[in-house]
Amino acid sequence: MVATTADEGAGSMRKRRKQQQQDVVFWKRKWALLDLGNLGAVLLVHSAILVAPFYFTWDAVWVAVVLHVVTSLFGISLSYHRNLTHRSFKLPKWLEYTFAYCGLQAGQRDPIFWVSTHRYHHQFTDTDRDPHSPIEGFWFSHINWLFDHNHFIEKCGAEANNVMDLQKQAYYRFIERTYSLHILGLGVLLYVVGGLPYVIWGMGVRLVTSQHGTFMVNSICHTWGQRPWKTKDLSTNNWLMGLIAFGEGWHNNHHAFEFSARHGLEWWQIDVTWYLVKLLEYLGLATDVKVPSEMQKQRMSSTSTY
Repeated sequence: MVATTADEGAGSMRKRRKQQQQDVVFWKRKWALLDLGNLGAVLLVHSAILVAPFYFTWDAVWVAVVLHVVTSLFGISLSYHRNLTHRSFKLPKWLEYTFAYCGLQAGQRDPIFWVSTHRYHHQFTDTDRDPHSPIEGFWFSHINWLFDHNHFIEKCGAEANNVMDLQKQAYYRFIERTYSLHILGLGVLLYVVGGLPYVIWGMGVRLVTSQHGTFMVNSICHTWGQRPWKTKDLSTNNWLMGLIAFGEGWHNNHHAFEFSARHGLEWWQIDVTWYLVKLLEYLGLATDVKVPSEMQKQRMSSTSTY
């Protein structure tokens, strides 16, 4: 009876916190210019979904598909996440910078911001200091956290002090300062080559797909799925997200062994990014590739399901 009462109290507290966060994000605060800019950018790319059918061509669709693979698979999953954030493997600098530039074009900010945010997420997973946790509401973890920069600063601080490895490199400082120009430049190039259909599909539809692929890992993979490992957070393995996000959906695996370049730890857990890492290792381009040992797996093993 005591446990039930405590659970009900905790549930009520979570509901109040979610409602308070929704109120803070949209109504009970003064919007900063950066927040308005983020909201405007999100609305702009999502408007492409509405007009995309009127500008459909197979060429434009294939441009979107190819760019999605290049920017999301090579850029976000392989570069931003597994290489830069977690240092799961090493690449030659020229290739590291190339893949990082691919990630830049996914429209999820520059490497310094992305890596810093994700490192904070792992440091404070599903606590009050997590930049994007479902404990403050599903939609907060999915996208609303982008629209309250002051709230983000309260959690993580005004200065990104956990990415000194990137801030020391002139390349990453340069693309941090010029981020928007690179996104605009790709849009102009697509317009010159293929007109509005290439822009709407290659920029708008593709960016929406890429961004929500990442957002769903933050929200869905901390809400629904399996928990084979004893992690101190809400992370789950979600097979559908494993397919959609190139292997990032094996998220409980990842939180259990965040250093690992391999997220799909079972043979049947499809992890396209891992296959790419193995190809690069075979070619001699990826070195010091990290995976969990059997002893590490045994220590983290659990039969619980969330």
